[in-house]
Amino acid sequence: MNPEIRAAVVEFGTISGESLAQNVIAALLYFAIGVVVLAAGFLMVDLLTPGNLRQMVFVERRPNAVAVACGMYAALATVVVSAIVSSSNELGQGLVDAAVYGLVGVLLQGLALVVLEVVVPGRFRDLIADERLHPAAIATAVTLLAVGGVNAAALS
Repeated sequence: MNPEIRAAVVEFGTISGESLAQNVIAALLYFAIGVVVLAAGFLMVDLLTPGNLRQMVFVERRPNAVAVACGMYAALATVVVSAIVSSSNELGQGLVDAAVYGLVGVLLQGLALVVLEVVVPGRFRDLIADERLHPAAIATAVTLLAVGGVNAAALS
């Protein structure tokens, strides 16, 4: 074959339907684990803050509730991603690893919120429903991100 023509040829190699199907199933199962962990995190924040967090975030658009919920989601997503990347090559064990590490992440995020409530002056939980963004909401979101980052790094 002419070297110029050979340079233009793209080699795809072999395509494995079995491997593709297994990876699609793994992606769907890891997605389900991620949804469960994020839902658990949302419920945990809802329990630790006054009022209905879902109502405040999605209906009333309270900026403090949105900031804290977003910090929680980003932190837990970091934990779940790290758990998936560092989990076992065996799918079953990997799913268990991701679920356990994700739920430990939820507990650590809850602990971080409780510690903030104890050590920070004033009651942050009372600011969640405010209509104006409060600097404490941003500080709380960043704290949650930091705790999530540390938790994720511990998994690798």
